[in-house]
Amino acid sequence: MCVIFFYVNSSPQNGGYKLILASNRDEFYARDTRPAGTWISNEYVYGDFLGIDLEPGREGGTWLAVSGKNGTFKVGALLNLTGEPKTRNSLGRGMIVTDYVSNFNEDFNNSNYNCRLVEDCSKYNAFNFVSLEIGSSSSAAITLCSNVPASLIHYPEEKYYGFGNSLPSVPFEKVRFGRDRFQAIVQNYFNSDKPSDENVLIKQLMDLLKCKQRFWPDAELMRRAPNWGEHLSAINVAIPNEGYGSRTHTVILIDANNRMQFIEETMLSEDPTGEWSCTHLNKQFF
Repeated sequence: MCVIFFYVNSSPQNGGYKLILASNRDEFYARDTRPAGTWISNEYVYGDFLGIDLEPGREGGTWLAVSGKNGTFKVGALLNLTGEPKTRNSLGRGMIVTDYVSNFNEDFNNSNYNCRLVEDCSKYNAFNFVSLEIGSSSSAAITLCSNVPASLIHYPEEKYYGFGNSLPSVPFEKVRFGRDRFQAIVQNYFNSDKPSDENVLIKQLMDLLKCKQRFWPDAELMRRAPNWGEHLSAINVAIPNEGYGSRTHTVILIDANNRMQFIEETMLSEDPTGEWSCTHLNKQFF
């Protein structure tokens, strides 16, 4: 289970943002992953936002990545579709993100990449792939590609979005709440006569990601996960007895001057009440 909330504006005013993003990574605590860090293999993929999968057969894949080159940003995020059948011989889905953010030629722009993906998506287990392309010469491209059923949905910028582990036409209740709360946080920040310190915005977004309130009952979540549904109905999932929950909280900001901030809090053990690491990275792009 994962959730992502974001706002995109390719031409913000001074003091505004091209991207505001908040996301939780939910996974089994024992699954081996590499902490956020720079991708040495690719100079314009800023792996400061990446968690690279190390599970055998899935190496090199990731669930969230950002890259920037020649005035364009790309963001890719992967969400599983809960409750769908799985096949043992399917390809690792994390490479969908890696391939997208690592290439900037025309074949890999948002439109062409997603058109190829949706035509060949049956080789993967069920997914939602959220992809963003934010340039300076045209409107941002925001696309959701799903494979159960195979579909592409394009969204306009300057709106507030939230996606989870169901189809966008039937969002979980926690995604509905999270999207509305995300919108309120960002709008309050923008509309303030004296905008608060950016750290306040970051803290409020982190607090949203740590929300343990259960949004239950939820008919779609009950249908997709009848055994765990209520436990999964919080934005911040914690099922210690099953060794599963929200193990990474991530906030990404890219301002009007192409300055990026990445803040990630990650579990360091298999105990959600134990020690967490906090990474706060700054990067000036082009």
